[in-house]
Amino acid sequence: MSERLADILISSFPRILGQGVMVTIPLTVISFALALVIAVICAMIQIADIRGLKQLVRFYIWIVRGTPLLVQLYLVYFGLPDIGIMLPAFPCAVAVFALNEGAYCAETVRAAIEAVPKGQMEAGYCVGMSYVQIMRRIVLPQAFRTAFPPLSNSLISMVKDTSLAANITVMEMFMATQRVVGRTYEALALYMEVAVIYLFFCTVITKLQALGEKKLNAMNGGNVIRA
Repeated sequence: MSERLADILISSFPRILGQGVMVTIPLTVISFALALVIAVICAMIQIADIRGLKQLVRFYIWIVRGTPLLVQLYLVYFGLPDIGIMLPAFPCAVAVFALNEGAYCAETVRAAIEAVPKGQMEAGYCVGMSYVQIMRRIVLPQAFRTAFPPLSNSLISMVKDTSLAANITVMEMFMATQRVVGRTYEALALYMEVAVIYLFFCTVITKLQALGEKKLNAMNGGNVIRA
C-alpha cells in the first residue's frame, strides 16, 4: 500500500464513520421502529379479519413486496413533486424504508401470531379480556419470541439497504464514500473501507441478536395471562 493511499484511507475513515453514526444509524433505527409499528398494526388487522381493512393491508403488502426498493425511493422523492408533494431527502428515505420494511415485517409478525396456540386467545376471552388486551398481554409477547430472529435479520438487511438512500441525495456512509472516491480516484480501497464499516455495524447487531435470543430462551413462557 502506497503512502498516499494509506493517508487517504486514514483521513477518510472518520468522515465515513461519522456519516454512519450521524446518518446511517439514525436512518435505520427510526425507519425500523416505524416499520415495526406498521407491521404489528397490519398483522393484527389481518388476524382480526376486519373486512375492507384486511384487503387494503394485503394490497399494500402486495405492492411493496412486488416492487424494488430503489424504484420506491425514486417514485416518492422524484415522482411526487410532479403532483406538488415535495419531501426532504432524509424524511423521504425514512418514510420509504419504513413502509417497505413494514410490509415484510407484517408477514413475519402475522406468522408469529398465528403460531401462538389459539387456546391462548380463548383463555383471554374467558377471563373477560378484549381483543386488544389479549393481543397486548398474551399473544404479542409470545409471538415476539418467535419473530425476534427474523426481525433481527430484517434489521441487518435495512442497515445495508440504507446505502440506497445515496441515490436520493441522503449524505450517509455510501454517498460520503462516493464523494471521496470522486476526489481521489481510489475506488477499490475506499469501497472496501466502507464495506468493512457496514460489516462492523452488522456484526454488532448480530451479536446483540444472539444475546437477545439467549435471554428470550431463558425466560419462562408459562404464566402469560396477567390480571
